[in-house]
Amino acid sequence: MLYNSGVGMMVTLMNDKISEDLAEMEKKLSLYVDKGRVPSSAEVREEQVIAVKPDASNIKPLKKVSSYEGQFLAVDCSTRTLKRANNWGIYLMRPCFVFVKGRNVKWDYAERMCTVIGDAYTRGDYLEDFRVELESQMALGLIHNELKYSHHGNEYSRGDYVLLDGGGYFGGGKKFRVSLYDACKNRDVNLLALSKRSSILHDEKGRDFMATTGTLAPYSVWVYPYVKEANKEENLYGDISVVKLCDDSPRVFRCDIMEYLREHDVVKLLSPLTFVSEDPRCFGYPIPLFLAHKFSVPSEAMLLHYHDQIENVLKEAGLLDMLRREEKVYNFPDELHGAKHAFDLEWVERV
Repeated sequence: MLYNSGVGMMVTLMNDKISEDLAEMEKKLSLYVDKGRVPSSAEVREEQVIAVKPDASNIKPLKKVSSYEGQFLAVDCSTRTLKRANNWGIYLMRPCFVFVKGRNVKWDYAERMCTVIGDAYTRGDYLEDFRVELESQMALGLIHNELKYSHHGNEYSRGDYVLLDGGGYFGGGKKFRVSLYDACKNRDVNLLALSKRSSILHDEKGRDFMATTGTLAPYSVWVYPYVKEANKEENLYGDISVVKLCDDSPRVFRCDIMEYLREHDVVKLLSPLTFVSEDPRCFGYPIPLFLAHKFSVPSEAMLLHYHDQIENVLKEAGLLDMLRREEKVYNFPDELHGAKHAFDLEWVERV
C-alpha cells in the first residue's frame, strides 16, 4: 500500500472483502438466474429546486492565503462498470483519500466490488448509496486515526479540514452518514461538502444561480454565503453557499458549510481553501478533491483483472453462458462503437 499506517490497515481490510464481494455476486446472480428479477419498489426522491434572486451585496471577498499549517483531507469514490445487462450489473467501487499539508501529498485507495439486481434506475440508486457509505467509512477511519485537532496559530486557521464531494446531506439513502458529521463536529474539524455541479440552484428567472452570481461578483475570490440554511428535517446539514477559490479560473462551486460552523466568520473559515485551489490546472477546484477524484480512477489493467476474476467465478458456478447472452443483448450498441467491455466507452459513471 502507498500509505503505511492504521489507515493502511483499514484500506487493506476493505480490499480483503473482494473475495466476499465475489461470493455475494455469485449468490445474487444464481438467484437471478433461478428466480428472475424482483421488481423494486424503491422511492425516488429528488432534491427540490431552490430559486433565489442573487444579491451582489451578499458577496464577500475571501483573503488569499499563501501558506497554511493545517491538513486537508478529501475523499472521493469512483464507480466503473465491469459487466452489465438489462436486469443486473457488476461494478468496481474505488474509494480514495488524499491528505494535503503544505506542499506534501499522501494518498491511498481501497477497492470493492458491487453486484446489483434491478433496472438502471434501481442500480443507480443502490450504487450511489454504496458509494457514499464507502466514502463515509474511509473518512471516519481517517478522522479517528490521523487528523490532529488543533488550531495552528494563523488568523485564518481553524485547524484541519475534511472535504467531501457532493452536497451536505446526511442520514438515509444516498446521503453521507450522520456519524461522520458527528465525528467532525465533536472534534471541531471543518467539514465542507463541495459539489462539482448543482442543478437545483436557480435565480429568480430559472437560470443557473452560480453562473449568474459569477457575473455579479466584483472580487477575484469570493463567497456568497447561506443561499439556503441547513435544515436537518430535509437531511441538509450544511448551509448552501457558493464560492470562487482561484483568481485564474472562472469556475464557481457549491460549498455546503456544516451548521455547527455557522458561529465562525465565514471569510476566515473559507479563506484557507484558496491555498489549495491556486493551481489553475485543477480548474479552481480544491487540489485535495481534484487529486482524490483523479486517483480514484482504476487503470484499464485493473479493470481487466477484475473482469477476468468475475468470469472465472461465474464459469465455475455454471452461470457464465446465460449471463453472457444477456450481456451481449444489452451491449450491442456499445459493440457497434468498437467497445469490447462495458468500461471501454465509459467516460462518465454509468449503470
